Amino acid sequence: MNILVTGANGQLGNEMRVVAGGQTALVYHFTDVAELDICDEQAVERFVVEGAIDCIVNCAAYTNVNKAEEDAVLCDRLNHLAPANLARVAARHRIGLVHVSTDYVFNGEHHVPYREDDATCPNSVYGTTKLAGEEAIRAIHSEAVIIRTAWLYSSFGNNFVKTMLRLGKEREELGVVFDQIGTPTYARDLARAIQHIVGSGIVPGIYHYSNEGVCSWYDFTKAIFDLAGITTCCLKPLHTDEYPTPAARPHYSVLDKTKIKQTYGVKVPHWMDSLRECIKMMDD
Repeated sequence: MNILVTGANGQLGNEMRVVAGGQTALVYHFTDVAELDICDEQAVERFVVEGAIDCIVNCAAYTNVNKAEEDAVLCDRLNHLAPANLARVAARHRIGLVHVSTDYVFNGEHHVPYREDDATCPNSVYGTTKLAGEEAIRAIHSEAVIIRTAWLYSSFGNNFVKTMLRLGKEREELGVVFDQIGTPTYARDLARAIQHIVGSGIVPGIYHYSNEGVCSWYDFTKAIFDLAGITTCCLKPLHTDEYPTPAARPHYSVLDKTKIKQTYGVKVPHWMDSLRECIKMMDD
C-alpha cells in the first residue's frame, strides 16, 4: 500500500516517520507544504495519481489556538478547506482517508468522557474550523476515518511538555491551571494507532483517541517535573481566570476511547507511562 502523509514535519507527522521505520507492508510518502500544498486540489490530484496512493493520512493543521482568533481565514483554509480537498480527491479515486481532529469541537461542559456521537459545540476559531473540516469530509467521502485527539505532545516540534521542561529549568516559580481537565496524548502512540488502522483496513466513522487516564494541566506539569527531576521550580495551581488567553479552552475534554478499542483492537497506554517513555527518550 502507498500511503500519503501530509503535515509530515509536525509532531504527529514526524512520529509517523518513526513508526514507519522497520516495516515494509506500507510504503509511506511523507509530505509537507514544500512537497505538496494541500490547499491546491489539483496538486493533490496529481500526487495521488502519480504516486498510486491507496490511502491519505492528514496530519496537517493550523494548531496555534490563540493566534487563530485573529487569523481565522488562514485557520479555516488549513483546517476546513484543505481537508475538503483531500476528501474530494480520495472520493474520486475511492481510496481511504484518515483525518486527525480535536477535542476542541466540544465546549467542555461535560463531566463524563465525550463519546463520538455527543453534540459538538466549539467555542474557539480553532475548534470551529476543525469541526467544519470534519463536516466537509463526512459530506464528501464515505470511506473516511476521523480521529479526534487531545493534548498532543512529542519530542518533535513545539508542545506543552517541551515548554514546561524549559520553563521549569528557567524559573523559580510557575503557575499552571488546575481547573481544565483532560488527557495528554503522546503523538507516537497516536501514530502507532493510525498505522494499525491503515494496515488493518478502513472502517469509516469518527473515533476518539487519547492516552488513558485523566489529569489537569497542573497535574500534567507536576508529572513532567517529577520525571525530569526538576526540583528547583515551585509549581503553583491557577484558576483559568487567573491565566486568560485569547481562545477559550474546554474545561473538561476527556475522550471516551471505547469505539476505537472495540473496532480496531487498539491498545491505549496510560498517559503517565507514555510521558515516561517520551521524557526518557529525550534524555537519551
